Formats: sequence, structure tokens, C-alpha cells
Amino acid sequence: MSVWDEVVGQDEVVATLRGAVLASRQADGDAAARAMTHAWLITGPPGSGRSVAARAFAAALQCTDPAEPGCGHCHGCTTALAGTHADVTLIGTEKVIFAIEEIRPLISQAQRAPSQGRWRVMLMEDADRMVERTSNVLLKAVEEPPPRTVWLLCAPSPEDVLTTIRSRCRAVHLRVPDPRAVADLLVRRDGLDPDVALAAARAAQSHVGLARRLARDPEARARRRRLLAVPAGIRGVGDAVLAAADLIDTAAADAKAATEERDAAEKAELLRNLGAEAGTRLPPALRGQVKQLEEDQKRRATRAQRDVLDRAMVDLLSLYRDVLVVQLGADVELINTDLGAEVRALAGGSTPEQTVRRMDAVGVARERLAANVAPLLAVEAMMVALRPQG
Repeated sequence: MSVWDEVVGQDEVVATLRGAVLASRQADGDAAARAMTHAWLITGPPGSGRSVAARAFAAALQCTDPAEPGCGHCHGCTTALAGTHADVTLIGTEKVIFAIEEIRPLISQAQRAPSQGRWRVMLMEDADRMVERTSNVLLKAVEEPPPRTVWLLCAPSPEDVLTTIRSRCRAVHLRVPDPRAVADLLVRRDGLDPDVALAAARAAQSHVGLARRLARDPEARARRRRLLAVPAGIRGVGDAVLAAADLIDTAAADAKAATEERDAAEKAELLRNLGAEAGTRLPPALRGQVKQLEEDQKRRATRAQRDVLDRAMVDLLSLYRDVLVVQLGADVELINTDLGAEVRALAGGSTPEQTVRRMDAVGVARERLAANVAPLLAVEAMMVALRPQG
């Protein structure tokens, strides 16, 4: 199985990345370094597989198979994909933005020659989460990397990355894959039922990770169905406010469930390393380290909650998209194939103009969340806009 097999529905991108690997292989010494583009910007909408493509590219660069770079079986491929290769650095953040302190150590690391593989690969997921001053710290390293260093930056779109960095990268753009291709991957890789896999792929709008979770977890499907039943139950401002509070509470609970156990383990490990016992009063010299950890965990929980809310809004947009499809009589498939009756009921009770306004309201709420507006205020305003209009 090749490392490219999980880069679903991206034939042109795979051809470009494979071509770059082959070109660097066909040259020797310094010529090989000159044949490789040393900074890549891999963009595409959420779920298109940016990180998957970047990891496959990193694995192919480290592959030891002389005949087929990216074989998927050699030590270079397997360790690069697993994130354990000595010369592949995976850079991510669980906070809302990258801290500048997270970026500075990478600069010196990128200057080192590879110790085992052919290249030192610096793979940054969520490169769009850098503010301008953080991007400026990274700029010099991307602009003039050592001969054997390759930077792979992932972001939703080129515009999400600072212009000066963008201009120094070779860009490849991924598109949303066909749901059938995603379903085929889930059937082939995870042994899932084809019908369940296809319904999940459509509901997830071809996001492979979300499709896998929906297909494997009945509770995840039930939560999504409950969310999409909310618009039909909003009759006035009171209903909207209650629905907003419920969605915020659900997002907070999901974020807490996802981070609580890890937070406790991290704090216990820190206290153990500091030689302190849980529940005892810490000396002043140690309190700062514990406080810093707690602040980092709080930022991680904030991002987790926002991600849950944003995903809920994307699901609501998919519902109203289906409503608009029915209202306009468009000959395209519904995303929510299991909610046909609900979609038709919403379509019959409103006009296309009202549906577009509701979609706009959801989009505005997403923008407000991204701009750090209080989540409850943003969601309340959205839910009020979803109520029936006279």
C-alpha cells in the first residue's frame, strides 16, 4: 500500500508531489537539493486532506525504496507517517494561535542536517494560526533554508498565510474529494458497511476523519441528528435563546470530555517531575510552572470548544443547503440523505430568500467566533435569526 493511497481524490496534487520527489531522486548531491522546492504551501478546505497529503509527501521524501518513493512499507515511510522519524518534525498547536515561543526553537532545529533520512522535513499543520509577528519569526527560516531542509505549511487557503511567506512557497491546492471516494477508503481501510460509509461521507461533506467517526460511532450520529432537529423547534426568541444555551453547554461538555483526562495526566506528571505531591501546597518557586500548564490547558479547552461549535455550524449550513436545493428544484444529491422529510418540511415553510438569510446568519456566527466574540452571544444571535419570519 503506497503512502499516497489515503490522499483521497487528489490525483493532480499527488502527481505534483510525486514528481518533486522523483526529480530530487534523479539528481545527485547538490543537484538533488537544487531540484527540490524547499518551502511548500499545501492548502484546501477543511477535510480535504491537507495534513494527510503533507505527511504522505514527508514519507515519500524519506522513503528508502529506490524504485518507488512512497512505498508505504520501508522504515522511512512507516516512521514518517507515525510521526516518529528523527528527521520529520510535526508542528501543531492545540491553542487558538501559535505562541511565538513555540516557533523560535524550530528555527535552530531546521538548520540541522538530517541525521538519518535524505531530508529534514518541517511539517506545520494549521499555519494559518500564526499572527503576523509569529510569522515574521518563521520568515527567515522559510526564505533561506539549508540545502537539505524542506518546509511543508498547511492552511485552508493561501490568503490565510502572511504574504511574505506565501510568496516564498510553492503552492498546491486540494479540493473537496467526492464522497464516494471517501466511502471507498472507509470500506477498504476500516471494513465499514458501504451504505453507512457513504451516508457518513456525505454528512461529513467528505471530511475523512469526521466521516470515520460518524460511521463508527452511533452516538455521534445521534448528536448530529439532534442538532439538525433544532431549527424546526425554534418558534420564537425564547426558543432561540434556550437552543443557544443548550448548544454552548453541549460544546463545553464535549470539549471537557476530550481534554479532562489528558489535563489531569499532564498535571500529575508535572508534579511528579517537580517532586511535589498532589494536594499539597507548592513552594512559590514551583507555582509558576503549574500555572503555566493550567493556562495552556485552558487555551486548549477554548480551542476544542470553538472547534465543536464551528463543526455544528457547518452541519447547520449543510441542512440549509439541502433546504435550498429542494426549494430551487436543483437536480443534485442532498448531503443529509437521512433527513429528507425534515428538509422538505423546512423547505415548504419558508422561501429561498429566507433560507439564504439563515445561511448568512450561520456564516456570520462563524466569523464572530473566529474573531473571539463570546460564544454565547454569537450563537444566540444566530439562533434568533433562524426563527420563522412572518
